[in-house]
Amino acid sequence: MTDTIEILKCGVRFEPPTFVLTYKDRKTGKFRRRSMPLRNFNKLTSIDTIIEDLKSNPRHSKFVRLLLPAQLQRLLTIVKDKLSGLSLEASIARNDAMDTLRPDENLNKVDPETLQRKKLVMDLSFEKKRKKPGDPDFQYNVEVDFEPVEVKTSEWDSGESDIDF
Repeated sequence: MTDTIEILKCGVRFEPPTFVLTYKDRKTGKFRRRSMPLRNFNKLTSIDTIIEDLKSNPRHSKFVRLLLPAQLQRLLTIVKDKLSGLSLEASIARNDAMDTLRPDENLNKVDPETLQRKKLVMDLSFEKKRKKPGDPDFQYNVEVDFEPVEVKTSEWDSGESDIDF
């Protein structure tokens, strides 16, 4: 069934909290819209819980599984921000910052929600660049020679030990 569905657009409605999906049924060629209510969703609800509820719902799971996890996480975070009193523009700006990878950012000091979002973005970036068997420029067992790097020695790692074990 999932191979006959082509997702075109997805979005959210704030009142009541609802996830909305527009898709094309390839069998019939018809365009359809599916609304998935986010039941018991408030500003304290875990987004992971809502995602699991959507995935475990037999009516919605075939649609939700076709979405990128980062995209679903972003949309549900916007709904949660809106329920927390944040404006739509501020929420989108906050989500853009969470979806941006900066090499100087210390991910050990961010909250768990931001860390999860950064990991999803990293996974997506990795999958885009990954070379798989069957790709036209795939090579098996690539060997690369690197320029030798001068190794600096220090007294403490000389290898000679005065202590006998």
